[in-house]
Amino acid sequence: MNPELLDQLGDQLGANGLPYAIPIHPNLVHLTLGLFIAAIASTSLAYFFQSRKRFSSILAIPVTRSGLFDVGWYNLLGASVITFFTVASGFYEMLLANPLPNITSVWGLQATETMLWHGVSGVALLLIIVLMTIWRGFQRFSWRKEMARQVQWSYVGVGLLVFGIMFVQGTLGAHLGGEFGVHTTADQLLRMGENPNQKL
Repeated sequence: MNPELLDQLGDQLGANGLPYAIPIHPNLVHLTLGLFIAAIASTSLAYFFQSRKRFSSILAIPVTRSGLFDVGWYNLLGASVITFFTVASGFYEMLLANPLPNITSVWGLQATETMLWHGVSGVALLLIIVLMTIWRGFQRFSWRKEMARQVQWSYVGVGLLVFGIMFVQGTLGAHLGGEFGVHTTADQLLRMGENPNQKL
């Protein structure tokens, strides 16, 4: 979306509009998602189920409640670190974005509006994940240190609510790639009048 930057980089950009072959942001997004989902899922399992026997019959491996809480903590910690890189790469790639013109998404948004909402909600998710990590850290190491349930029910509820926010955020990102052709090699080649079957 920054024409001056696109002009400066000129020949350094590939067919996808980036100086490298594979966009980094979508890969980091899925790493963030995987870590966060694993964190909330394992924490929820540990919160709601108490019996070791019950865990073993569900998962077919011996699992302890404290082990699941550990998995939840370390995955959330990893998600909060990776999300900084996810947001940074997203803003860098957004600066180099050259969306297809005169297209409206199924949500009725133009490319610039979609990028704006995707960027703002990405920063908001970063803030939420970092705040949840701090909240979880206080519960783990201070407030509920001696309790079997290391988290409060509200923590699990907020984690499930964040899944919904991630769905909206992910859908906006999918619109950018799928509908507006942002950093999608085939769309960009077609835009330049070239045949992707011959170029790729």
